[in-house]
Formats: sequence, C-alpha cells, structure tokens
Amino acid sequence: MRIRPATPADTNLILELIMELAIYEKTPEEAVATAEQINAHFFGPTPMVFCDIVEEDDGVAAGFAVWFLNYSTWQGKPGLYLEDLFVRPEHRKKGYGKALLKYLAKKCIDNDYGRFQWWVLDWNQPSIDFYKGLGAVPMDEWTVMRVTGDALKRLAE
Repeated sequence: MRIRPATPADTNLILELIMELAIYEKTPEEAVATAEQINAHFFGPTPMVFCDIVEEDDGVAAGFAVWFLNYSTWQGKPGLYLEDLFVRPEHRKKGYGKALLKYLAKKCIDNDYGRFQWWVLDWNQPSIDFYKGLGAVPMDEWTVMRVTGDALKRLAE
C-alpha cells in the first residue's frame, strides 16, 4: 500500500470516490460536484482543499481522504479538518482507513496543527467504534449548523 497526494490526473477518480461515498451514505442525489470544480478547488493556483489517495501495491485506488485547514482561535493554531474518508468496500479490513488517518495525524504533528477533526454520521456505528478505538472523542455537546440553498441566499440579502 502507498498513500500519495492526488494530482489533476486523478480528477475523475476523485469524482468516482465521491459518488461511491455518497451512495454509501445514502445520498447520491446530493453529490453534484463537477470535474471543473474539483480542478479549481483542489489543483488551482490557490488550492482550498486537498486529497490523498491510498493505493494497493499494484496501483489500484482503494480509497481517499479529502481535507482542508481550519483554525482554532483558542489554540492560535491551524487544524486539519477531514471532510471525507472513504475506502472502497472490497478494500476494507486491510488497514487502509487507519493508514490514511495516521498519515493525516502525522501531517498535523509535522506542521504543528492543534487539532485533527471530522464528522461521522450518527447511524454509522462501525465507523464510530473504529474512530473511538483510535482515540477519537465524540464532541456530543456541539450541534452542527448549516445554511444552504435558498436560505443561504436569503441570509446574504
């Protein structure tokens, strides 16, 4: 196995993995990202998001991690926010998910980031158990808030 940063040549692969994740999370209709958006935001002159691909020894893509930097005003340090972690079903139970998390944790340590965080769906108990086993702590006292679509437009007026 190896983990490598995604390149523009991986755009279609990234879109495939996004759709596979959306299907797993039972919301494929919400996965509407385009190749143009991926190229602009992942590989443009000022990337806003980053992607690492985990591959088997033969080069077959087994999964990915999509992440970006956030900031903690309390710590006075950037942090790493994991947007998506996905390992294809046929590649699970091989340590690829854990390897991606360890890879990103090392990135945090090497860059003096104060936090490594992500969300997990409440119904995804296997992932919750997996993350807890790695030392992750649920932040149950926080409620995620979101504004999108027409509500976002109204708020901006």
